[in-house]
Amino acid sequence: MKKKPIVFAVLGLIVLIGALAAIKALQIRAMIEQGKKAVPPPETVTTAEVRAESWETALTAVGSLTAVQGVTVAAELPGKVMKITFTPGDRVNGGDLLVSQDTTSEEAQLPGLRAQAELARKERDRAVKMLADNIISRSDHDAAVAALDQARAQVDTVRAAIEKKRIRAPFAGRLGIRQVNLGQMLQEGDPVVTLQTLDPIYVDFSLPQQQLSRLHAGLPVRIRCDALPDTAVEGSITAINPLVEADTRNVKLQATVGNPSEKLLPGMFVAVDIGLPARQEVLVLPATAILYAPYGDSIFLVVRDEEKKGGRIVRQQFVRLGRRQGDFVAVTSGVKEGDTVVSTGVFKLRNGQAVMVDNSLAPSFSREPTPENR
Repeated sequence: MKKKPIVFAVLGLIVLIGALAAIKALQIRAMIEQGKKAVPPPETVTTAEVRAESWETALTAVGSLTAVQGVTVAAELPGKVMKITFTPGDRVNGGDLLVSQDTTSEEAQLPGLRAQAELARKERDRAVKMLADNIISRSDHDAAVAALDQARAQVDTVRAAIEKKRIRAPFAGRLGIRQVNLGQMLQEGDPVVTLQTLDPIYVDFSLPQQQLSRLHAGLPVRIRCDALPDTAVEGSITAINPLVEADTRNVKLQATVGNPSEKLLPGMFVAVDIGLPARQEVLVLPATAILYAPYGDSIFLVVRDEEKKGGRIVRQQFVRLGRRQGDFVAVTSGVKEGDTVVSTGVFKLRNGQAVMVDNSLAPSFSREPTPENR
């Protein structure tokens, strides 16, 4: 008789637990159904339209800069450095004095050699008169003339040595780092300072031989480099090497570009674009519309949602890219003119995601961007 209340209590507890489990199961099922019906809010995006443009046909190459004139100014004769008259990095004109070497020995010899030349001149004059009076022979006269020429040559030799010990800039340009000090003994060929003419400057590059028929002097070129990341420097081809390299089958070319700011320096690596007369019709997109990935580049097309009339979703489309100009890139396959694509923030999208277009804050794109609008 005492066991019946315990049994009833256990049964009641089981029924209560079962009821709670059923209620919780119904709640979880309701939450799952609600989650299935829940739709995330559409992502706000900016868009751009695929458009056709006519771009100039261009060849690309990798080049390096060289000075129109560039030398390492060096000593021609041995001597001690007595005076340095330049500041490293200064601009100088051709003929400006850079370094003076010790010339005391040569200057000490010069008066005696001048006296000998003057004596030889007088001897020559007397010989001329005596030859006219038939007092001396023609050979004596010639010896006097030769002695005068020899004495004058000795004077000129010492003068030339003095001038060579005054080291001057051979042409106008910008000096480099000083490589001598006061009191230093220079030997023949010892470097003093580098000198470079920087404006204009040469661009040396190579192209395959099959492009040779399309090239000629005067074609425009445009270069870019890390020193001027937001600026394209323009110039033109000035020389084509008449020899094709046998090992690479490339032909060397040289272009000349302006460098008034002197930010471009010899030895710099540059990217070269050579403009050709023919133009090419291309489909272009903002470069920010491209989702770059190792397995392939893609874009997101904005299309209508068939399930929700008036809604828009994005569809991922793989594309093949061509050349780039400024903020735009050419697309060779995967899109057609008039397609609407997402122009910014493509990295946060997924295929089939709902979107809402708002171009009020869309950035401006340009084929020739400047630092202000980048």
